[in-house]
Amino acid sequence: MSQKVTDLTAELVTPILDELDLELVDVEFKKEGPNWFLRIFIDSDSGVDLEDCGKVSEQLSEKLDKLDPIQQAYFLEVSSPGAERPLKKESDFEKSVGKNIHVTTYEPIDGEKAFEGMLQSYDGETLEIEVKIKTRKKIYSIPANKVASARLAIIF
Repeated sequence: MSQKVTDLTAELVTPILDELDLELVDVEFKKEGPNWFLRIFIDSDSGVDLEDCGKVSEQLSEKLDKLDPIQQAYFLEVSSPGAERPLKKESDFEKSVGKNIHVTTYEPIDGEKAFEGMLQSYDGETLEIEVKIKTRKKIYSIPANKVASARLAIIF
């Protein structure tokens, strides 16, 4: 059910985002406590403001009301993914070369399952991440198909 809702929502919101020159980052449909939330995360190269979120929310809400694909009551939220946005698509990784990222893997690579550092390169199949370990740096090659999750990271 949840996957069906997120897929349909992505299909409905994409033309709205294209018209506004925005990008779909992610769609979530999940229950938190007694309430259901349909969350749409949007972004653009120049960032997203409250007005962008409002426009998308209004137009998507109209489409969802017409189709009425969700049986239960839910809250619709449209927002920016924030500074630590998830990296899901190939283009997300390509745009993140030279930035700090956090990656977890399905299985250990060189004994590790979590990596945080500078994304040095991405060729569609492998991520090269430079990780600082105390006073030295190490480059990890992580196959893209082994990535469980990835996001931008703010490192202090």
